[in-house]
Amino acid sequence: MTVLVFTVILLLGSYAAGLLGSLTGLGGGFVIIPLLTLVLHVDIHYAIGASLVAAIATSSGSAAAYVKEGITNMRLGIFLEIATTIGAFTGAILATYIPTHYIAILFGVILICSALISLRKKAIEINQKKSALAEKLKLNGSYPEGDKIISYNVANVGGGFFMMLFAGIISGIIGIGSGALKVVAMDGIMRIPFKVSTTTSNFMIGVTAAASAVVYLQRGYIEPGISMPVVVGVVLGAISGSKILVKTTSSAWLRYLFAGIILILAAQMIYNGVLGKI
Repeated sequence: MTVLVFTVILLLGSYAAGLLGSLTGLGGGFVIIPLLTLVLHVDIHYAIGASLVAAIATSSGSAAAYVKEGITNMRLGIFLEIATTIGAFTGAILATYIPTHYIAILFGVILICSALISLRKKAIEINQKKSALAEKLKLNGSYPEGDKIISYNVANVGGGFFMMLFAGIISGIIGIGSGALKVVAMDGIMRIPFKVSTTTSNFMIGVTAAASAVVYLQRGYIEPGISMPVVVGVVLGAISGSKILVKTTSSAWLRYLFAGIILILAAQMIYNGVLGKI
């Protein structure tokens, strides 16, 4: 494969990753890592390095649009970043000592769990119960839905915070910006509307990924020849995705998009990890 063909495939794949990552709040790494390891046969550590750069780029490309539209809960995002940043730095250090095929299997298992939890969710019900801690920290918010403004309350603040710590550790190990776990934590544990959880996840993943990327950069796992096409493609895809999500009035289809894609990719990662091909 020539450098030109490699770059073109990576650009197109990164655009798709940015688009889907922006729509689902995953950050693009769930496409970037399988693309690099399974299709382009890149070492998984370099794939994770590029994925972390992609997560930062996705966050930069889409978060601004969501904040402008008033969908993102910035105060909640900043609060939860305390946990994810600590976890991400710890996970990135651990990842350099874990065999690559174990990382691939862990990547697949985490994504399958995220997909199944997402599919089990019923229609979104706005949480009306008030949490004393959420009110004290001013974490409750509202978001536009068509011509209406929908208010919601944040539940289980402590449980969500500790889940974010775990999400940060997983992010540092497998390099997906922990978007999958963040969406599940905010949507399932903290009972935040899915549209808000995906946009807040996009807002958060850049900081989480940056904490992990520092360690990968020091270890020499961020290769400019791989990361540059990834950044360009992901940013363009993230901008496109943000425009689609801002205009949509229903987030139910995002759950099926989220679950269907990552189930397929997770199965491939586990299969190749078990066979030691990664």
